[in-house]
Amino acid sequence: MGRTEVQLLAKQLGNKGRIAILSATPNATNQNTWIEFMKDELSKPEYKDMELVKVAYGNDDDQKSFTETQGLLRSYPDLAGIISPTTVGIAAAARYLSDSPYKGKVKLTGLGTPNQLRKFVKDGTIEAFELWNPADLGYLASYAAAALASGQITGAEGETFKAGKLGEYPVGAKGEVLLGKPTVFDRSNIDDFDF
Repeated sequence: MGRTEVQLLAKQLGNKGRIAILSATPNATNQNTWIEFMKDELSKPEYKDMELVKVAYGNDDDQKSFTETQGLLRSYPDLAGIISPTTVGIAAAARYLSDSPYKGKVKLTGLGTPNQLRKFVKDGTIEAFELWNPADLGYLASYAAAALASGQITGAEGETFKAGKLGEYPVGAKGEVLLGKPTVFDRSNIDDFDF
């Protein structure tokens, strides 16, 4: 998620500009893992003209996230983009941007749901954002559970199983099975999803 969020924002910015991250809480394990991957992705040569200026924390609170977005733009008036890997944060940031002179100028992406962000995509506040497709995630989890329960796999790294229409999946380290790249939602497909 961390890598794909940087890739998505970089595409919107032409790989140039100062960016910030609006995260949940400083001790959120998933957020911190994604942020480490974001920083690692940003260290690649293709992002040499992108600079991460700050990681802000909205504590997964709507008003705090709104205020943090406002603070980021006051502190960095030349900010080009924000990544918010939290549904609360991206919605609050979108709400702030949609009624500000930064609308359409500061790119916003991150993790959100289509129903939550549809109006912001349609009004131009958000160009694109991402999230895993919950239907596919549940579908894969069901096949993984069935493969495990039937003895087809034991959960050992390197084993594979077929997950119906999704194809074959490997079991990774610590028994993890990853769905793969997230779904990107934009103006072209957002009305195809209802969650």
